[in-house]
Amino acid sequence: MVTEVDPASSGLKGIIPALITPIDEDGEVDYRLLEKQTAYLSDAGVDGLFIGGGTAEGAYLSAKEKKEIFSTVRNVSRGRQFLCAAYIRPSTKEVLEEMLALASCKPDYVVAVAPFYFSMRQEDIIAHYQKIAANSCAPVIIYNIPSTTHNPILLDTLRILSEVDNIAGVKDSSGDFCAFSRAVLAPRQPGFSWIQGEDYLGGPSLMAGAEGIVSGLSNARVEPYLRMYAAARKGDWARVRAYQSLIDEDLYAIVRLCGNSISSVKVASELAGRGSRWMRQASLAVPADQTTRIAEILERYDSKLATFESQFRDQQEKTFQ
Repeated sequence: MVTEVDPASSGLKGIIPALITPIDEDGEVDYRLLEKQTAYLSDAGVDGLFIGGGTAEGAYLSAKEKKEIFSTVRNVSRGRQFLCAAYIRPSTKEVLEEMLALASCKPDYVVAVAPFYFSMRQEDIIAHYQKIAANSCAPVIIYNIPSTTHNPILLDTLRILSEVDNIAGVKDSSGDFCAFSRAVLAPRQPGFSWIQGEDYLGGPSLMAGAEGIVSGLSNARVEPYLRMYAAARKGDWARVRAYQSLIDEDLYAIVRLCGNSISSVKVASELAGRGSRWMRQASLAVPADQTTRIAEILERYDSKLATFESQFRDQQEKTFQ
């Protein structure tokens, strides 16, 4: 039976960066840089890490690479974050095979997209997740990203799946805030988390009642996400709006420049000394002239963030005088 639920009671919550996979110029995984990027996010105090998803170029990684990546992340994070292993495969059978191949990783959550390449009915999507949940070693996160699967998972389908044993929540990257807000504002299944996966919608989703955010852009700068979530926990909605505006207008500018969120955050991580601009599909890498422009955008963003934080501290001091 669906009842009202306190979002804070769920284990799947908070700021969950969708970790990038640093790639060298030859197209191989750079594990040294992976350690640095993981340390940046883990040390900052994120709640979880989303490994092998779209931002990680997970569809282009082998099971062997994913296993080594997961092991590297676990060694660096040292139990401070829950770890989500994403299996970006086109069919139920392939997801189950990769889950079995990576079972020794013992993720805290497993993640799967809807089946892709062929068109799917909603009943096919339900059967897909029921089979995965029944065979998973860990609670399952539904990953709704119709821009790449071309098979959207509708709200009514998500409500049905929220009642399936061993399904913990959904990462919604559809950008459909109408459906998402309907879900989080309505009575919900206890223990099922609604996680926003679109960076533009993080703050509004927290304000509506979402449990957390999975963000690819946070690889570039994770601080505004952590502070926005902390403000949301305190009910400081003015500060939530301010941080979301900073993300929208300043940090997201690197994505608008490149037209590709993954390649842009890879450049940002490279400029910070904890990543590489190279992509597994080499032609997608950002050209040198745009790298310079991204550096300029990030410099302006850092300056604005510092000013904003200074103003906030001044306001706090006045409040307590």
